[in-house]
Amino acid sequence: MSQGFARLVFAVTAAFFAAFFVWPILQILKGGFVDADGHLTLSYLVALLQDPVYLMGLANSFMLACATTSIAFGIAIPLAFLSDRFNFPLKAALSSVVLIPMILPPFVGAIGIKQIFGQYGALNAGIIALGLRPDGWAFDWFAANRFWGIACVQALSLYPIVYLNAVASLANIDPAMEEAAENLGCRGFRKFFKITLPLIRPGLFAGGTIVFIWAFTELGVPLIFDYPRVTSVQIFYGLKEIGGNPFPYTLVAVMLACTVALYALGKGLFGRKAHAMMAKATSTGGPRPLGGLRGWLCTGLFLAVTLAAVTPHLGVILVSFASDWYGSVLPNSFTLQNYEIALGHGLTVPAIANSLKFASISTLIDIILGIAIAYVVVRSKIRGRQILDFLSMLPLAVPGLVLAFGYLAMSQEGRFFAFLNPIENPTFLLIIAYSVRRLPYVVRSASAGFQQTSETLEEAAQNLGCPPLKATAKVTLPLIAANLIAGGLLAFAFAMLEVSDSLILAQKQAFYPITKAILELFQLLGDGKFIASALGVWAMAFLGVTIVGMSLLLGKKLGAIFRV
Repeated sequence: MSQGFARLVFAVTAAFFAAFFVWPILQILKGGFVDADGHLTLSYLVALLQDPVYLMGLANSFMLACATTSIAFGIAIPLAFLSDRFNFPLKAALSSVVLIPMILPPFVGAIGIKQIFGQYGALNAGIIALGLRPDGWAFDWFAANRFWGIACVQALSLYPIVYLNAVASLANIDPAMEEAAENLGCRGFRKFFKITLPLIRPGLFAGGTIVFIWAFTELGVPLIFDYPRVTSVQIFYGLKEIGGNPFPYTLVAVMLACTVALYALGKGLFGRKAHAMMAKATSTGGPRPLGGLRGWLCTGLFLAVTLAAVTPHLGVILVSFASDWYGSVLPNSFTLQNYEIALGHGLTVPAIANSLKFASISTLIDIILGIAIAYVVVRSKIRGRQILDFLSMLPLAVPGLVLAFGYLAMSQEGRFFAFLNPIENPTFLLIIAYSVRRLPYVVRSASAGFQQTSETLEEAAQNLGCPPLKATAKVTLPLIAANLIAGGLLAFAFAMLEVSDSLILAQKQAFYPITKAILELFQLLGDGKFIASALGVWAMAFLGVTIVGMSLLLGKKLGAIFRV
């Protein structure tokens, strides 16, 4: 390939990340650690760490991330193991259904959970109807402990990321290694913890890191649950003082430091060792059939997890069809009017159009950059190409909340990027934010496609007089179209339903994306939550079609997209 083209891609990508990834982070660090006279100072950090409110927020965020990740692992690993090792009734259908939680952003699912488990929700109404109300029982499942409600909602939405990585990792294990352990007397749980678990540890770390960072920085779910004692909500409320108060900057810097440090620690402890394996032809593996009671027990486990995971979705769907739901097991009356209003409301119609515009342009940017980066990383031999790969993956390890705050900070009045101030028009920054956040998915998909396609095909075309880039466009890109479509669909779908960037950067109603419109509608009195739920169901249907399409295109390889 052309070395000049590779260097051009390297320079453009480096400039893009310098302006819209490194620079925003530097602005955060400057706001939190540089005083009014331009001198470095730790006084803001010291004052913040001495404030019990901020310390409690950080502790709650960390514990919430730990709880969410632990629950997600507890759900995903057994399901992945059963799916990889056994054939049981309805396996094909259930393996696809288990991905359903990915079709709803966690904070939208929180609306349904509150309606079911709230003080006057469906569960309490059912308990009262059955005459099972204990004397003195408060009945509010989340008033005393919203922490676990938030953790469960997030885990039930995010566990498919761990599941996909675990299934992909288990599928790559050479069965001969486990068979050798059995021949030496290592069986059952001991074999799993001594042999299988270390082999799939890099994949589990990849998925677990995404879940942990997502949960640590999640903004929407705590807002819906009215739980301000976490760092993300404290930062959100501190946006009003971003012009003159250094503490929001310092708080964001601390969150960034925590996520990077936790990622590095996890990488050192769990992702450092990779176990090379021989070709799978050394052994006849494959899932074993399970019949009778054991097979149906596996089916029952998948069904139980799926039922629990879709509870938020069912709640949102029921709310979307309700005209009134208070103190009863099911809505008191049903209507389709919420859907009509959701597609005709003055807040929702522009929001849908905005999200389509922002997501489409950002996805186009991601596809162009993603193909170019993957091509240079996989096909070229220039020095520094691994740095390019590392840069493209960094947004997965940096919270969206941090980047959104950085964009807001760098566009303040008097700054170099003041002309991009989102208070006036956030379109450009929202597109860039969506692009940066979702670029890793396209790069991963494209890289996997290039690695799986022999370079000899391009060389044959070049030997017939076709230039290198034209050979790639005419020969390789059509062969990896499934990978590119899957990565592009994922980038587009998640951009459509991005939470942190949308809530922070979209400050004028005319530029609200879908997620900001859902939050604003939910906070309205009267029919707000019903219309918000209807809009959430429309979003759910859209993302559901996207996930099914990607699953059909990539199968078990879908998990490789969710890797840091």
